[in-house]
Amino acid sequence: MRYSTTTPAGILWMSPAAAVQAVAMQGARNPAEKDRRWPAMLRKLKGLRKRGRHSIRIVDADCGAGELLIHAVRRARELGFVAIEGRGIDSDPRLIADARQAAARQADPAIGLIFEKADLNRAMREETEFPADLLLCPACKDDERELAKLAHAAGETVFWDRPTKHRGEKR
Repeated sequence: MRYSTTTPAGILWMSPAAAVQAVAMQGARNPAEKDRRWPAMLRKLKGLRKRGRHSIRIVDADCGAGELLIHAVRRARELGFVAIEGRGIDSDPRLIADARQAAARQADPAIGLIFEKADLNRAMREETEFPADLLLCPACKDDERELAKLAHAAGETVFWDRPTKHRGEKR
């Protein structure tokens, strides 16, 4: 009996270490899905698609390195949105640089991602002109009622970082 030393067509060879990593990755959930807002965001995305929406605009007003926003726009694409705009805002230039690098790895022309260092209040005022479909917002303290008011004007649906008095996923 002869044994072939070549790999059959359609089968890719990987090193044992890479195979272990691939198996681990398949079982791992995306870290962005651990965000407490994710289940509600996913329900909202699915609801918008079910109602026939093809485009969406998502703004993350405290984006950090952009993990949650990037995951949300990718998932929107998987759900069938064909025009997706994401805007990430943060005050830390290092995190914005990381987010921009991650966004540069996106190769889907249906997804547009912008990350910028900006003052949160100024950015929220800009967003009120053309409100986002989904707005991810940091939790507001009681003395930040102006930010809460701006958030509700800047997004059709606001997802707060943690429960606050101003919380409410819908306006």
